[in-house]
Amino acid sequence: MPEEKSFHMTPDEFRRHGHAVVDWIADYQSRIESFPVLSQVKPGDIRASLPASPPAKGEPFDALMRDVEKLILPGVTHWQSPNFFAYFPCNASGPGILGDLLSSGLGVQGMLWSTSPACTELETHVLDWLVSMLGLPEKFLSSKTGGGVIQDTASSAALCALLAGRERATQYTSNKKGCDGRIVAYASTQTHSSLEKAAMIAGIGVENLRLIEVDQNFAMRPEALARQIETDKLAGLTPCFVCATVGTTSSNAMDPVKQIGEICRQHNLWLHVDAAMSGTAALCPEFRHFHNGVELADSYNFNPHKWMFTNFDCNCFWVADRKALIQTLSILPEYLRNQATESGAVIDYRDWHIQLGRRFRSLKLWFVIRHYGVEGLQHHIRQHVKLAQQFAEWVRKDARFELAAPAPLNLVCFRHKSGDTANQTIMDRLNRSGDLFLTHTKLNGKLTLRLSVGQTHTQARHVERAWERIREEAEKTGDAVRAHHP
Repeated sequence: MPEEKSFHMTPDEFRRHGHAVVDWIADYQSRIESFPVLSQVKPGDIRASLPASPPAKGEPFDALMRDVEKLILPGVTHWQSPNFFAYFPCNASGPGILGDLLSSGLGVQGMLWSTSPACTELETHVLDWLVSMLGLPEKFLSSKTGGGVIQDTASSAALCALLAGRERATQYTSNKKGCDGRIVAYASTQTHSSLEKAAMIAGIGVENLRLIEVDQNFAMRPEALARQIETDKLAGLTPCFVCATVGTTSSNAMDPVKQIGEICRQHNLWLHVDAAMSGTAALCPEFRHFHNGVELADSYNFNPHKWMFTNFDCNCFWVADRKALIQTLSILPEYLRNQATESGAVIDYRDWHIQLGRRFRSLKLWFVIRHYGVEGLQHHIRQHVKLAQQFAEWVRKDARFELAAPAPLNLVCFRHKSGDTANQTIMDRLNRSGDLFLTHTKLNGKLTLRLSVGQTHTQARHVERAWERIREEAEKTGDAVRAHHP
C-alpha cells in the first residue's frame, strides 16, 4: 500500500532550512547599514507585489526566502539599524532572538502552571531576579505579597493596573455591575496615550481620565493632582488610580514619584509607575534616583524590549499585592480546573493579564540576562547615555539649535531655532535620505525633534554621523530661507 503523502516539513528539512534562516539573519545584521533606515515604499506597494490568490500547492522553501529578500525587505523599516534614532528603541540581540526561536520550537501555551511548569516557574524566577537587578522594593518579589509577570506591552500592564485600581476602589463590585460613571483616574498631559485607551476599555471613560498639568520640565505637578482629587471627591466622584511616569514618551520627563505616591497613600488610590523606557537605566545604581518613591507604588512596569536587548514583545509588570490583581482578573471555568490550581500552591499567570493563552517569553529574557550578565547590560546602558549626553552638548554649542527639554538619559529633544517649518523640513529630508531615522513631538506647542540612542549596535560613529547630517540639512534649510528672504 503506497505511503500517504505528508505535507509537513520533515525534521531534516527543518534543520536545513533553519540553518538557512539563521544564516540569512546573520547576513542581514552584517549588512543592515546598507539599507535606508526608513522604508521608502509607498502605500500599497507591498500588496501590489504579492499574488492575488494563495498558492494551491506548496512552494519550495527557497522560493519563500527569495521573496523575503525581493518583496518584503524593501518594505521593512530597519528598527535594528544603528542609525535608528526614532521613537524609542525596540532593540534585539543574538541571545534574545535564539531564546525566542527556542520558545517557538517548544510551542508551549503556558496559561496554567500545569500546562508547562517550566514556563511559569522560570518567569517567576527571572522577574524576581530583576527586582534586585533594578533595585526595586522587595514587596514586588514572589516570596512576599507581590510578584511579577511578563505582559506583551506597557499598554497591557497599565490596563491591568487600572482594572485592579478600579476594583479595589469599588470593593470589587464594578466587575459585577459595571461602572457607574463616577469612577475617575489620573495621569499627566504627558502620560502615554495608552492610558486613554485603557480608560475606554475599563469602562471609566476618557472624560473621567483627568490629565494633570505639568511643570517646565514636563513632569506632573503633585499639587495640581492633589487639588483635582479633592475637587472630584467633593463632586461625589470615586478616585481610584494614578499613573506616574519614569521617562515620558515625548521627552523622557520624570514624574516626582515620591510626592505622587504620598498623595495616593493619603487617598487610598492605586499608584502605577510606568517606566516602560527608562526603567532599564536602573540596572545602573547611578540612575536609580529616578525611582525614588517607587516603594509607594502598587504596581510598576518596564520594557526589556525597548532598551534591554530582549526582542519584542516583553514587558515586565509587578504588583505589590498579587491577590488584588488576581481577584480582579480571575475566572475559572470547569474546563480549566486542575489539581495543581485547586491546591493553591502554584501561580497561574492567566489570572495576571487580559488574555488566557501565553507564550514562553521568559526564555528570551533568561537568555539575555545570562549572556550579558548584569555587568554587560550596565556597560551598554552607560554607553548609550554617554552618547546621548555628548549629542546634547553638541546641540548646546550650536547657535542654530536649542534643547527643548532636559536630557536626563538617552533621549535628546532639540529643535532648530527657525521654527516648525524648518524642523519639519530637516526631519523629512533626513528620513527620505535613508541615512538615519528621526521622529518628532510637540513641546509647548512647538515641533521638536527627538534623537533616541538605544539600538543594540549604535556606536559613537553613528551618533557623530547623525549630528553631521542634521547640520548639513540645517545648512540647506538656512540657505533656502535666505533665498526666500534675502
